[in-house]
Amino acid sequence: MDTNIAYILMLATLGIFGYIGYQASISREVGADEYLSARGSQDWLRIGLSLFASGMGIWILFAPSEVGYYGGFWDVVGYAVSAATPFLLLAYVGPMIRERMPSGVTLADYVRIRLGRQMQVYVGLISVLYMFTFLFAEFTAIGKAMGTLSEMEPLIPMTMVGIVTAAYISQGGLPASLATDRVQAWTIMFLVVSLILVLFGGDINGLIADAKAYNPEDIEWDWKHGSISDMGRDSFKSGLALVVAITAAEMFSQGNWQRAWASESDEALTKGAWLAAGLVLPMVFVMGLLGTVVAGQGAVEDPSAAFFYLIEGAGVLFVSAFIVLAMALVCSSVDTLQNAVVASISRDLSDDSMTLQTARYLTIGLIPIAIYLATGPTIGFDPRNFANGPSFTFDALGVFEIFLFADLLAAATVMPVLLTLWDEVSAKGALIGSVFGLLSVVAYGALTSDVEPLKTGIGYVFSPTNDSGLANLEVFLSALIGSTLVTVAGSYALPDE
Repeated sequence: MDTNIAYILMLATLGIFGYIGYQASISREVGADEYLSARGSQDWLRIGLSLFASGMGIWILFAPSEVGYYGGFWDVVGYAVSAATPFLLLAYVGPMIRERMPSGVTLADYVRIRLGRQMQVYVGLISVLYMFTFLFAEFTAIGKAMGTLSEMEPLIPMTMVGIVTAAYISQGGLPASLATDRVQAWTIMFLVVSLILVLFGGDINGLIADAKAYNPEDIEWDWKHGSISDMGRDSFKSGLALVVAITAAEMFSQGNWQRAWASESDEALTKGAWLAAGLVLPMVFVMGLLGTVVAGQGAVEDPSAAFFYLIEGAGVLFVSAFIVLAMALVCSSVDTLQNAVVASISRDLSDDSMTLQTARYLTIGLIPIAIYLATGPTIGFDPRNFANGPSFTFDALGVFEIFLFADLLAAATVMPVLLTLWDEVSAKGALIGSVFGLLSVVAYGALTSDVEPLKTGIGYVFSPTNDSGLANLEVFLSALIGSTLVTVAGSYALPDE
């Protein structure tokens, strides 16, 4: 597509979302609590649309199709289920936590009253790590998407999205995000359904045949892959690993919990969360299915952009719709993440001592840092090998490993947090359980490796992957099971006074 047309579409779409957010910001005076919680203001339909829109970042154009390209049936199903299960858990446990903590904003607010300040800070740190990684990954993705669709310099859409979303979120907070979510949700649903119908409205039999076929060309791999008909054990394990890892991590995405308290009632939260799950699951499944179609057609240079190979040579109208869709997807998630990160820092890390004005400054200050990391710099050191010196690069592989590290921290902590709904759990038991969740990973690595067992176990903590570079199911189950058992045992051994 001509770059000038792409600029016009991008600016027009951002202008509409910016105007909606600005109008929501000036329609009423937003206080400190409302800025982070929009407490009790949303009915079930608005909550459902907001959860759907904020969860459907631009990752949906990349990650599901890449999983489908490499994986089989269970990988695609696992990714779709993992996108929906956090909302189902929210529908179930959200009302219980709202009842126990009516004035909450984040999950760690509730953690504090049950498990103490130390655990609140720990949960807050995990949340910030996960959400901020998600934030700069979204900037990376929009730069890549616009570059693929129009050859636009990636830094330009990153900067424009950051400026527009920071402008209305810094002023209006969560109410502004909720206002834009409604429009973005309908836009995403209409465009995704329309574009998928266009794709499947062509040679449907050919698409199905390609989805069933294994990749015929990719000789870099020792096994055939990329077929929706592959229902083998490896595909099942990989799919289940995705469900465990992503579900655990998404429980620490504070944007979902902010919307739990923004719901006008428990019923509104439950129905809204079910609506979001029902919308997300089929959409992610179809996007993953299209990744297997690309694999069946032959090897591609960049599997992370597998979906975009299906629309090569498409007309201007088709690509234009994708640009609008990309803007809606990235804005819906980025504005949520900005406000959620600020909420977690304000409530959990700074002990609710941050003023409203400081929260607004922080909202703006997050953006240049996120965009810088999205450009893929090489900084710091590789935690898996301290002798390497400054060697960690924020490229696709590096960001994937940060996500997996955050996912593992979440997997080791999610059950100690959820077990607080059981009256017998103790603060010391939960904290010890979270630590032992990680130690269980080290123990698993040490017991299953014949060469440098301790180093292998520690390596699994920082890089919980298998030999294929995918999420290691056994590692995540070790964290989940170890933390659960020790939390229960520790709670009986060390009850609260």
